[in-house]
Amino acid sequence: MSFPRFSALLLLTRMLLAGAGLTLVACAQQPARPATPATGPAPIQSHATEPASAHAGTAEAAAEAAAKPELPKQHLTEAVLYEYLLAEIAGQRGAVGLSAQAYADLARHTRDPRIAKRATEVALYARMPAAAIDAARIWNETEPSSLQALQALTSLLIGAKRQEEALPYLQKLLENDSSGGGFLHLSRLLANNQDKALTLALVQRLAQPYPKAAQAHFAVAQAAAVAGQSELALAEVRAASKLLPEWDLPVLLEAQLLQRQSNAQALQRLAAFLERHPKSREVRMSYARVLVAEQKYTEARVEFQTLSRDFPNNTDVVFAVGVLSLQLQDYALAEANFKRLLALPYRDKNTVRMYLGQIAEDQKNYPQALRWYDEVAGGDAFLRAQIRYALVLSKQGKLDEARAHLQQVEADSEQARVQLLLTEAQMLRDAKQAGAAFDLIGKALERMPDQPDLLYDYAMLAEKLEQVDLLESSLKKLISLKPDHAHAYNALGYSLAERNLRLPEAQGLIEKALQLSPEDPFIIDSMGWVLFRMGKNKEALEYLRKAYATRPDPEIAAHLGEVLWVAGERSEAEKIWLEASKKTPDNDALNGTIKRLKR
Repeated sequence: MSFPRFSALLLLTRMLLAGAGLTLVACAQQPARPATPATGPAPIQSHATEPASAHAGTAEAAAEAAAKPELPKQHLTEAVLYEYLLAEIAGQRGAVGLSAQAYADLARHTRDPRIAKRATEVALYARMPAAAIDAARIWNETEPSSLQALQALTSLLIGAKRQEEALPYLQKLLENDSSGGGFLHLSRLLANNQDKALTLALVQRLAQPYPKAAQAHFAVAQAAAVAGQSELALAEVRAASKLLPEWDLPVLLEAQLLQRQSNAQALQRLAAFLERHPKSREVRMSYARVLVAEQKYTEARVEFQTLSRDFPNNTDVVFAVGVLSLQLQDYALAEANFKRLLALPYRDKNTVRMYLGQIAEDQKNYPQALRWYDEVAGGDAFLRAQIRYALVLSKQGKLDEARAHLQQVEADSEQARVQLLLTEAQMLRDAKQAGAAFDLIGKALERMPDQPDLLYDYAMLAEKLEQVDLLESSLKKLISLKPDHAHAYNALGYSLAERNLRLPEAQGLIEKALQLSPEDPFIIDSMGWVLFRMGKNKEALEYLRKAYATRPDPEIAAHLGEVLWVAGERSEAEKIWLEASKKTPDNDALNGTIKRLKR
């Protein structure tokens, strides 16, 4: 977004006057001809439009003009012209704050909705929320029939956390919407509000006058689900379904809520809806996803076939079937769907090429994978494609070529540069060159000493190289920079536990990590491991079993198996080790544990 630049001030003046719809009274011989309005910040769309042409004598033009809001007849005094030009020229020259302030003053003086709308846009562009609210308020007051003005003011008040002030405007939005869609818009308006309990209370207040509106109950259900009140969410979403049985959104939300309890309940609800509405695309896709989650692959494929038959050219369906097929490792079906997307008018073909590259890579067709990744031309997927390209080269044993490829990628941000460095370090680590990876990250930290991701990776490499002091100092620095970094606490606590050092301190660090990330299986595993080191085998097994059930990782399997082995439950330990070894036969931690205990 930028303000326009013109070669002559006169041309600028004429275009500005035409764009604002002002009446020239003292400075011109005749009315200015209409011109293309000057472009500036992305406009907030308004129902207000320019007056009909004087040459339009048709009944349609008269009716259209009658429907437009009555606009004030602004006289272009010297003061108004000066302030208008000041606002626009300041914006062109990068002084967006001055431009926003000038427009705000002009909106207050003229009380013209067109100028107030422009003032709102420029204040938003200048990141001046208070000025934007003031301008939007004038816009709403002077053009009360404009839905866009009302929405703009409401959004700005909510964004400024002024919910009580926004309440009457929210109520007006709902009153003006007989379709019930206002409640769906309400959810989007409030989505970024951090106080979820307050949001729920606000939505309940707004929904209270509409007990027979399914959309009102659905809005409450959404807010309750986000606030963690699952029982209330279920009650409200079921009320919405009772009022509008054919509406699919409540069914989808109910299934998501039921899935927290069991996939079976979610499947039952979705299947019941599909019996009555077999052509419901979104519900059938959701049903297929839950079948995959339940590992009911045969049934899931049947749903894919139904979707493909009923919606052969729907790009969302083709994409979903491709992704779900890839999850099932049905590479032929996944590839067919993604290639079909390339022939259809799909909006994000770079992501499709990324998936095709992944399919080829998973099947070890590395030349084909490189071709697909190389075809990702730009956008958000570009950096990921370059990283995957280098990793494929590394898998082919071309480490030097892979590193050279990463080093020539132009990073457009510090975070992108960090991702490239971490990928290069990981390739060195995989090639058993931990020392080279350590040196690489160490040099990067000289340029970016407080970069959290680099500090964490540096600490992990220090541990691998048995440089415990450097491991500890790096993690402590990271914790001081990011006190909510759960994995920093966990890594420090685990490293102490692994070496049987300062076990009470290690337990305290891991407890802190659990507070920050209570469902992380690796942190749960660390707690089990430190308890084992402290001789609390029974408690250790509770944590380790939970960690392994959540994430059957080989290192978690190694820990669980060792505690079971020491506790005398050797048949179960061997069963877990065998299961993990089949999936990851080359894992050093797992193989080392088995060899050490069974020798």
